[in-house]
This record gives sequence, structure tokens and C-alpha cells, in this order.
Amino acid sequence: MNIELDLPNQSDRKALRDLWKEAFGDTEEFLDLFERTAYSPDRCRQLTLDGRLAAALYWFDCEYQGAKIAYLYAIATAKEQRGMGLCRQLMENTHEHLRALGYAAALLVPSEPSLFGFYEKLGYKTATKVTEFSCAAADESIELLRIEKEEYAKLRRKILPSGGVIQEKENMTYLAAQAELYRGEQILLAARKENETLVGIELLGDMNVAPKIVKALGAKKGTFRTVGNDRKLSMIYQLNEQTTPTVTYFGIPFD
Repeated sequence: MNIELDLPNQSDRKALRDLWKEAFGDTEEFLDLFERTAYSPDRCRQLTLDGRLAAALYWFDCEYQGAKIAYLYAIATAKEQRGMGLCRQLMENTHEHLRALGYAAALLVPSEPSLFGFYEKLGYKTATKVTEFSCAAADESIELLRIEKEEYAKLRRKILPSGGVIQEKENMTYLAAQAELYRGEQILLAARKENETLVGIELLGDMNVAPKIVKALGAKKGTFRTVGNDRKLSMIYQLNEQTTPTVTYFGIPFD
């Protein structure tokens, strides 16, 4: 059994897409969007088993108090190779690679509660929580202005709570391709409409105006994610012994 771990080449793209579709069920159109807005071979790590792709992951560059944080994303192992410890090998190798590049920590968002235990075995600790809530549209609306990703990123730095992770560059490009970005009086919002429901990916500021936001954007109801402590969201792994990130808010997980 020959295992190799490395960055991908152009010739690996189809195998990476096939693995992603098998693991997550996303469409070709969604994968096109990811490749166009967020993919870079320098931010992807893959494991091949006897010459065939068996596991892979990607990451987004983030920042916390001037230190680099890698947000690991779309961690996947091929169905036929699960239970062989390949994901652990891929993660450990990625940690070494990130450490060599000067990252202070790796952060991830488990896709289901059972995975918190799995990542704890790899050395990850729960880092951030969020509050999620739903509401119906109010009778009155709030004034909102649609903005570009550059303005959203700039304003977000100012309104982030203490302990918040800065997510810009490919984070903002990927977010803006999947949602509309708005500012209002004392709020920032990234959201998209799904039929008659407004999905608030991130709401920063006064959460009490959420019903008025729903009304303003022409929906009947809304779901929002905001700063809070109701549900565990992300986990963190320290890479640099000289730095202990005390992250308390991670606001844009790409579910």
C-alpha cells in the first residue's frame, strides 16, 4: 500500500471534483463556483493511495490578531477507503505543512455533532459558538443598502466582536457568490433568499431588527446566525507553540 501526500496538480482536478461530489453531493455548477472564487492548488492537500485519490481537503486564509489561521474546508475521504485512518494521516500532514508556512492555528467546522469527538482525538478543541434563530417578517421594514464585498470586509473589521476571526480575500469572494451583502443602521448582513425564506448567513449588530430585515428583503420568514453561545460551531488546533489563539467568534462557515 503506497500512500502519498502533496498539493494537487492540474491533472488531479477531475478526481478532486469526483471525490467532492461523492462526499457532499454538490452539483457541477456549485463546484464551478468554488473553483472560480475560492480554489487554489496552494490551499489544497490530497492523499493518494496506490496512485488513486483517496482523501482531500481545502482551506481558506483567515487572520486573528495578526496571525494566520487556516480554515479547513470540505475534508473528505472516498467511501471505499473510509475506516483506514487516511483522514488522520491527511490532517496530520496538513498540520505539518501549515506549520511550515507559518500558520498559527487550523480551524474547522464539523458538519455534524458526532464529528466533534472525532476531531477531539486529533487534538482539536471547541473554539466558538453561535446563536441561531428564526422569525417572521415584521409589519415594518428597515432601510438596507446592498454593498460590495470590499465594503463588507472593511465594515466587518470594525463591528467584529472581541475574539472574532477576520475572513477576507477568497472568503469574501466565495461568500459574495452565494449571498447578497447589506449594511443598515448598526448592522451588517450576508443573506440569500430561498423561496420565501431569508437565510441570514451572518448577522452582525442588533439582532432585534431581524423581523424588519425579513420584511425589507421581501421574505415571509427568516433564519439567522449571529454572535452568541447557543450552539458549538468551530474547533481549533494550535500549530505554533508560541501563539495560543483565543478565538471566540467565527462568523462565516461555509456549510
